[in-house]
Amino acid sequence: MERLIVTDSGSSNVGEVSEVVRELMEVIETVGSYAGFRTTQRKECLNLVRRLKLLVPLLEEIRELDHDKSDVSGSALSCLANLKKALLGAKKLLKTCNYGSKIYLAMESEAVICRFHAVYDKLNQALDDMPYDQLGVSVEVKEQVELMQMQLKRAKRRSDTQDMELAMDMMVVFSKTDDRNADSAILERLANKLELRTIADLKAETAAIRKLAKQRGGQNETIQQILDLLGKFKQVAGIDETVSLDGPISTRTLQRCQSSLIPHEFLCPITLEIMTDPVIVATGQTYERESIQKWLSSNHRTCPKTGQTLDHLSLAPNFALRNLILQWCEKNNVELPKKDSYASSENYSAELMEEISLLVQNLSSTQPDLRRDAIMKIRMLSKENPENRIFIANNGGIPRLVQLLSYPDSKVQEHTVTALLNLSIDETNKRLIAREGAIPAIVEILQNGTAEARENSAAALFSLSMLDENKVLVGNFNGIPPLVNLLQNGTIRGKKDAATALFNLSLNQANKSRAIKAGIIPPLLHLLEDKNLGMIDEALSILLLLVSHPEARNEIGKLSFIKTLVEIIRSGTPKNKECAVSVLLELGLNNSSLTLAALQFGVYEPLKEITITGTNRAQRKANSLLQHMSQCEHIP
Repeated sequence: MERLIVTDSGSSNVGEVSEVVRELMEVIETVGSYAGFRTTQRKECLNLVRRLKLLVPLLEEIRELDHDKSDVSGSALSCLANLKKALLGAKKLLKTCNYGSKIYLAMESEAVICRFHAVYDKLNQALDDMPYDQLGVSVEVKEQVELMQMQLKRAKRRSDTQDMELAMDMMVVFSKTDDRNADSAILERLANKLELRTIADLKAETAAIRKLAKQRGGQNETIQQILDLLGKFKQVAGIDETVSLDGPISTRTLQRCQSSLIPHEFLCPITLEIMTDPVIVATGQTYERESIQKWLSSNHRTCPKTGQTLDHLSLAPNFALRNLILQWCEKNNVELPKKDSYASSENYSAELMEEISLLVQNLSSTQPDLRRDAIMKIRMLSKENPENRIFIANNGGIPRLVQLLSYPDSKVQEHTVTALLNLSIDETNKRLIAREGAIPAIVEILQNGTAEARENSAAALFSLSMLDENKVLVGNFNGIPPLVNLLQNGTIRGKKDAATALFNLSLNQANKSRAIKAGIIPPLLHLLEDKNLGMIDEALSILLLLVSHPEARNEIGKLSFIKTLVEIIRSGTPKNKECAVSVLLELGLNNSSLTLAALQFGVYEPLKEITITGTNRAQRKANSLLQHMSQCEHIP
């Protein structure tokens, strides 16, 4: 079905042309129906679909050839066969981006972009060879196709900011040595970006990972990493469930299966366990109180079962169902699991809100001990769960905490900036904290605070700078020079926090210049040379961002740095090699003499090896770099 037999018989070829055109139109129609493109590739997918639709007038004119022409050459049919191959390749890629694992596609975002580039090349090649005159294509349609080809060529040089924004978070959560890999702020941010928040999203992702594992011949290190991260996302969503390729069944689930005769309506839709304290939500659905409270505490405002938005968050006890469950348990000799009465107490939230209200008031107390105690308790409460962050903000905690950033006590400053860091996990709080004027005070603590306060100030600036307007504010309030200083002189944790913040801030073009002027390049190069710090990936990721700036290229593009990159490509970890090849490729595309220097330092053989043994993304980057070297005639 996929191969075409090309003959010299014009009359039979006309019929084959008609059939190929029909198949091409079906491919374009199919990809146009895809509606679930993953966030990491959505922009690229939508652009490709839009461009493929521009081919419809071309195909319509070729189809009319069946009526107006008596013969078609074998070469013309061969060109259409090549176009069909290109479109089928595009369809396969778009299908992957529509149904594939969101986590995997985020991990391999650069590799997927390379696949898009390969599709662009095949489309361009097929269209370049098309005999438009012979096929009776009008000048107007030919010009439209040529415009599409120009857009495809331009798209190959574009870098997607959203992918870069994900890079540091993905790097942290997959790190085996970074103690932040399970940090709730990073996990919540990733879950939001990857749209893995609802039960339906997470079930679909589990199915996609199973399919991916089957395609790759079973479980491997990459699949295990994805499964581990999916498990963390389920915890963030309030789902207590172990994830595996054989089925998302936890130990508790296995215990439940022995009592499979429990009436379905007695089971909580979230945990699938028999309910001990059933409550009704606004949609009329019933859940176990503890499970639905966990769901709501994770900033969800929808009904897990129906997906409907909840008009209110009140929970009404379902006494009738509870009585039926108790009667059934007594009749069948089933003992209900015991629940912590404190956790399931309906008064818990009210008591907590009262406590938070009192603590916020004590932030303004004239008694130093009372004020310090309030700050420390708010620091702990704001770390525990999303609901506490909202309560503290709604009770006016943020303005009072911002005032305490300038309090002349280093320990008070340390606890305060850490509390604001925890509160900033909430998107709304990010804006409130910045609006209250916290950024200049946080920058001051970053310069002069205790070691822990400086580290948490850097982390706070990273969290706040997730909003683009705050990236600008941090730059304007001179937050970048002290971050560079922390990167150079801080503890290992401080260096990591500074690197994460600088990466995020450097997504802003003006901040790139500020970072370069603040002297970011030397400490980054030091991080590359000191393997004991374990920050080569972070350093290369920031350099990859900065290398798009001419000033950075002038400073980075020195022979000593090229030599360091080649050493990493030769003997670094698989992830190190992947990042180093990416940086060298970006440098080489702007200055071909640097690719020649890399060849002189012996990069060719390691690059060839990476094309075979490297990570998926490293293989594609290495192939692109070798292709660039060949085009520059540095290699045969």
